[in-house]
Amino acid sequence: MRLHGYFRSSAAWRVRIALNLKGITVEHSFHHLRRGEQRAPEFLRCNPQGLLPALETDDGSVLTQSMAIIEWLDETHPEPRLVPGTALERARIRAFAQAIACDIHPVQNLKVLARLREEGWPEEKVTGWARWVIQDGLEACEKLLREGEGPFLFGRAPTLADICLIPQLGNAKRFGADISALTRIREAAAACADHRAFIAAAPENQPDAE
Repeated sequence: MRLHGYFRSSAAWRVRIALNLKGITVEHSFHHLRRGEQRAPEFLRCNPQGLLPALETDDGSVLTQSMAIIEWLDETHPEPRLVPGTALERARIRAFAQAIACDIHPVQNLKVLARLREEGWPEEKVTGWARWVIQDGLEACEKLLREGEGPFLFGRAPTLADICLIPQLGNAKRFGADISALTRIREAAAACADHRAFIAAAPENQPDAE
């Protein structure tokens, strides 16, 4: 398999974590987002959206959208389960993950911020927008969690929720969002920081890191 990504892409970061948790080794192709390499004709033939990540499977199929890729990995390589438990428990995990992947991340990503700059927003206002989106969203996410359910977000092992959380916390740090009051989120982040799958997936540990 081949993963198309970029070291700082939050969505590609999610997939790297999932692959590491599953113990799956893939080849990597890198596309520099700030240089617009994801819009190159060759990559657009792979993913017409011009977005990262994309995963080429061993049979030549191409999967796009990080959440779909991770769900496919969970179905085709079921151990360890990234969305485990009862139907209710799985719904809670997905709800937390989607709060990040669908509600927080899309409105503070590179494409949106670039558009705000094109509209004439000063840099401090652009940064403030991203910080507000992240902080407001994570404060709501904290309320979806239960005390004593750790050390990860939903129990003793990382799930899809943790996979989505950690890249978003990278963005929180980048834009100066204050998560000091988010006790459960910080507890899960600490557990992930000591987990080799998360360490290996971190942006600074990628071959294309700058």
